[in-house]
Amino acid sequence: MRGSATDTASAPGHRRARRTAGAVASAALLLPLLGMAPSDAPPATERLQLAFASAAAAYHVPQSVLLGVSYLQSRWDAHGGTPSVTGGYGPMHLTDARTALAATSHHSEGTEDARGDSARAALHPDTKVPQDSQLPARLKTLVKAAQLTGIPTERLRSDETANVAGGAALLAAAQKQLGLPLSEDPADWYGAVARFSGADDTATAAAYANDVYDVIRTGEQRTTDAGQQVALAARPGLAPETAQIKKTGLRSVSDDGTECPKSVSCEWIPAPYEEFGDNDYGNHDLGDRPASQSIKYIVIHDTEGAWDGVLKLVQDPTYVSWNYTIRSTDGLIAQHVKAKDVAWHAGNWYVNAKSVGIEHEGFLANPDAWYTEAMYRSSARLVKYLSAKYGIPLDRQHILGHDNVPGPTTSTIPGMHTDPGPYWDWRHYFELLGHPFKRTAGKSGGLVTIRPDYSTNQPQYTGCVTAGEPCAAHGSSEVRLYSDHDENSALIKDAGLHKGADSTIDVNDVGSRVSTGQQYAVADRYGDWTAIWYLGQKAWFKNPKKHPTAVSASGFVVTPKDGLDSVPVYGRAYPEATAYPTGVPAQAVSPLPYTLPKGQKYVVGDRVPGEYYYAVTFTTDSHRVVVGKDLYYEIQFGHRVAFVRAADVQVLPSVS
Repeated sequence: MRGSATDTASAPGHRRARRTAGAVASAALLLPLLGMAPSDAPPATERLQLAFASAAAAYHVPQSVLLGVSYLQSRWDAHGGTPSVTGGYGPMHLTDARTALAATSHHSEGTEDARGDSARAALHPDTKVPQDSQLPARLKTLVKAAQLTGIPTERLRSDETANVAGGAALLAAAQKQLGLPLSEDPADWYGAVARFSGADDTATAAAYANDVYDVIRTGEQRTTDAGQQVALAARPGLAPETAQIKKTGLRSVSDDGTECPKSVSCEWIPAPYEEFGDNDYGNHDLGDRPASQSIKYIVIHDTEGAWDGVLKLVQDPTYVSWNYTIRSTDGLIAQHVKAKDVAWHAGNWYVNAKSVGIEHEGFLANPDAWYTEAMYRSSARLVKYLSAKYGIPLDRQHILGHDNVPGPTTSTIPGMHTDPGPYWDWRHYFELLGHPFKRTAGKSGGLVTIRPDYSTNQPQYTGCVTAGEPCAAHGSSEVRLYSDHDENSALIKDAGLHKGADSTIDVNDVGSRVSTGQQYAVADRYGDWTAIWYLGQKAWFKNPKKHPTAVSASGFVVTPKDGLDSVPVYGRAYPEATAYPTGVPAQAVSPLPYTLPKGQKYVVGDRVPGEYYYAVTFTTDSHRVVVGKDLYYEIQFGHRVAFVRAADVQVLPSVS
């Protein structure tokens, strides 16, 4: 052990000329909080706030800087000492990726054809993500924190107070390495904050630091997942010394015409458009969007692999593609496919041709592998930018999870992917998008918007590590559906997913659950329970008045036209056969194994013409966008969206 935290902070050559009495007192309080000769302990809910004050004083880091950095990493949450998707621990997200990954098992979900185009052979490449043996410095900051503080690595992983001290030590060390004084002015710490990000380029480091200073300027307060009350007072006029970024010695990045907002860091790492063997090519199709066809959707994915390995995959012409990948540690965005072109990512060709796909470094089936605030914020800024540029509504029928994309045909439904899964925080994400989910109707509105409290909503899942075995308890965006107003009743069945068998609580089984932000028509109410129309059935979920899992909403719904007992439901909105020109084979308008019965109502997301993008050759001279006269409504039908022909249904306002 290298000695106490205060010993390290006071190393020769870095000792401050003078300490105030208050700083000495705060620094002394750090020791009992670390379990070293405890004395008077603060109230249980204030210990983390005091830990920030003590660590800031001990390492001579402005408390606002320490709080701002921690908020951007974890929103001050400890996550019970479990690691993030990149092996980051505690409120300061100190990374120890080798330890975290060695103790964790992951598995991908689904067997879908990424292209989802019936006109082409199915594409099922090897999905094993290559792993790098050498971890970059950004993935092993916890070891360095242990060296700086003398605190054992296990304590840095599991103890919030120790973790905060480790983060303060890293910030102080970064400031010293830049040749800058341990100033009391938070404006003087821009360079150190940029280095703390772990980014290896100036653009990403600066974007990260800018976010931290935005948090400091606006202030924040919240109760953490461990019940700690933490506050950061606003400093609205704070102007950091941004020129310090030049001292970091990080590389410069050329954006090469990337399509990103100026508020994020964006790097061009292209997916290859190459021809290879047997007239095949990859790994996307060239297009001319939005001139040739509109972009209607943004699809949120998780990578099921670590950053470096995933980037190797998207640069393989024999693999699949997506438009962007976002890194967990610092929010760096890599763009791979231009928005004008069509990436192969959603398993449904209609959705691929009309969407942008964004991968997030993470794992669906690991509830404890949490996503950083830096990644959530970077992603939200990108989505807001794309929404404004292409006119994509910011709602859950246009901002889809991969798990909300419908199977294009009956046979494809069981293999459709289910990421980002129940642990993606849709409620927080839409707050960052500036479109929080709110009540928009009276207490007895005809629609509901699903909106559980993420942290306290903890339905049981199985299969995260071993089939049938319970997953760790964790906050979730999703709510389970039952056949009656009783948690002991059967789960709602999904005829396409299970072909008559029962739904399960497996983490990848979306047959009987709804997700935050999705909207459904109310079918019935009973006490603390609400029923909705779902997959052609009446589905019940618990919705207690004191702790509601949904709020009332208004909007438009579809129901079968008078005289029809039911109408077919589709997984893609393709044109009628007569719309196809010579040389373009007509694609089947094939219904899914569901129907929309009379008397039931489903929320309308959009009204679209039948459309198909024919692109089956490397050269683009034969590519065609076919637009039909048939119109469709996109509806929220189950966990996934679906389509119905406008000719089959009538549109009605919901009853509020």
